[in-house]
Amino acid sequence: MATITAADVNKLRKQTGAGMMDCKKALVEADGDFEKAVDVLRKKGQKVAANRADRDATEGAVIALTNKSNTQGVVVCVNCETDFVAKNEGFVALANQIAQVALKNMPADLDALKALNFDDKLTVAEKLIEQTGVIGEKIDLRDYEKIEAPFIASYIHMGNKIGTLVALNEVAEEAGKDVAMQAAAMNPVALDRSSVTPEMIERELEIGRDQARQEGKPEEMVDKIAQGKLNKFYKETTLVEQQFIKDGNVSVAQYLESTKKGLKAIDFKRLSLV
Repeated sequence: MATITAADVNKLRKQTGAGMMDCKKALVEADGDFEKAVDVLRKKGQKVAANRADRDATEGAVIALTNKSNTQGVVVCVNCETDFVAKNEGFVALANQIAQVALKNMPADLDALKALNFDDKLTVAEKLIEQTGVIGEKIDLRDYEKIEAPFIASYIHMGNKIGTLVALNEVAEEAGKDVAMQAAAMNPVALDRSSVTPEMIERELEIGRDQARQEGKPEEMVDKIAQGKLNKFYKETTLVEQQFIKDGNVSVAQYLESTKKGLKAIDFKRLSLV
C-alpha cells in the first residue's frame, strides 16, 4: 500500500478543490496514483450530480464579458442551489472561467459551450459535474448568449444576479454602459417594435380589446383602443423606445442620437437569475 503524504493530499486538493478528507480517501483508493485519484473524485462528483439532478438550482452567478476590442461579447448564467454557494469566491471564479471559455470560442449555442474544453482534462460539462461533487450542490450552466458587433458594452448588476450586453453600431463607451444598465434595470422584451414577436403583439392586442370591452367602449372603437395600448406597450417594453432611466424626458434612442449623431443600439442580450 502506497504511503499518502500530506503534500500529496494538498496537491490534489489544490487541483480539484475537494475537501482534505475526500482527497485523502481518493488517494488511498487509488493506491497513491495521482491521476487515478482525480478520476475517483470525478466519479464521486458524477454520483453526487446524479443524486441531486432533481434539485432546484435557482441561485448562482451571471457573468457578462467582452473581448479587448469590444467587438465580441458573451453572457452566461451558472446556477447552484443556495445563496451561500453563489456568493463563494470559488463559485464566482468558476462562472468567470466558463465565460472566458465562451468568449474565447464564441460557440453557437449552450450545448456547444458545454462540449468545449474547460482545461486540458475536462470539458465544461465535465467540470460542472466535478464541481457538483466538490461543492455538494447541483451546479448547472443554464443559459448562454453572445453578440458580435462594431461595439459591445457589458454590465453586471446586483451581485452577479443580472448580466447584459448591448451592441451599438459604432464605438461609444459611456453611452454603451448607460444602455447596458438600462437593459438590466428595465428588462425590455425586445430591441424595438420590429423585434417583438407576432405572438406577443397579438396577445397584447387581445388584452387591449378585452380591457376596452370591460370598460364599456363601443365595439367600433375596440381595435383602435387596442392599437393605442399596443403603442404604449412598445414604449414601456422595447429597449430603444423606453424612457431613458437617467433622463425621463427622452427615450433611449433619443439619448443615443444626442450623444453621437447616428448612434444606434442594434442588439442586446440579458440574462437574469430570476
